Amino acid sequence: MNVLVIGGAGYIGSHMVKLLGRRGCDVTTLDNLSNGHRDAILFGSFVEGDVADRFLLAQLLETGNFDAVMHFASFIQVGESMKHPAKYYENNVSNTLNLLGAMLTANVKRFIFSSTAATFGSPQYTPMDEMHPQNPINPYGRSKLMIEKVLDDYDRAYGLRSVCLRYFNAAGADPDGELGERHNPETHLIPLVLQTASGLRSDIEVFGRDYDTPDGTCVRDYIHINDLCEAHWLALQSLMRGAGSQRYNLGNGNGFSVQEVIDAAKRVTGRSIAIRDAPRRDGDPARLVADSTLARRQLGWEPKITDLETIVRHAWRWEQSRAKPN
Repeated sequence: MNVLVIGGAGYIGSHMVKLLGRRGCDVTTLDNLSNGHRDAILFGSFVEGDVADRFLLAQLLETGNFDAVMHFASFIQVGESMKHPAKYYENNVSNTLNLLGAMLTANVKRFIFSSTAATFGSPQYTPMDEMHPQNPINPYGRSKLMIEKVLDDYDRAYGLRSVCLRYFNAAGADPDGELGERHNPETHLIPLVLQTASGLRSDIEVFGRDYDTPDGTCVRDYIHINDLCEAHWLALQSLMRGAGSQRYNLGNGNGFSVQEVIDAAKRVTGRSIAIRDAPRRDGDPARLVADSTLARRQLGWEPKITDLETIVRHAWRWEQSRAKPN
């Protein structure tokens, strides 16, 4: 297969490029390197460019003979989306429309979209399945839901088949130690905790200890990056076999609290981790846990790395490989 990966220099995209390359695919990465890293692209060819560039997209897709496109080049910070919604609608919506238009012109009609649990908004029940109402409460979630609806219309009108994969909390790192998270700024809990353990941060903030959970801290569903990429691979296989468009929630179905993550990090690193308690953040639900039954049943997907300590251990190996304490 010949696959174009948009945003393949980022956290999830780079792991996906590695999986595709190891499984014998021809893979091309398009990335503007605003958040990604050139040295994270371990397989295939690389084109530096932006999905806002319609001419580049048209040229690349019309000459590339691609079987499918995977799209990871979205902005993902909820708080930033509240302060700068235009940035999110321009990149996550307008630029994705550019991409879809270029795909149609080039007659490339298989698309795998990196979506999010944020399309659901505040949970009405947990675990959350695909039938859960979608009422996003921030521009980030709204931008992703807009594209999900666009894809429904493009399937109906143009025959562009898509799989939208709604992540809960992507976590961990490449077990080989070659890839991992390096966002700037970092916003994900596990790397923040591990940066505190390594001395890059003085402490980790815990936002609220009075939630209706066993230890009072928020519970989230952490899915290992390799399991996440495996779901994309199975979705690609499904589209190549001629399956129709689909939407799947991706998670382990087991939630871990903020305090459990910190405790696991202490065990893995053998180091103390300073904690600073802070008030709740607006819009943080007590629990976000996925029901991934549909993906398991239809794609045959089965998460393999579900143990929290293993997820943290892989992330710690990556942090150690590059950490330089202050």
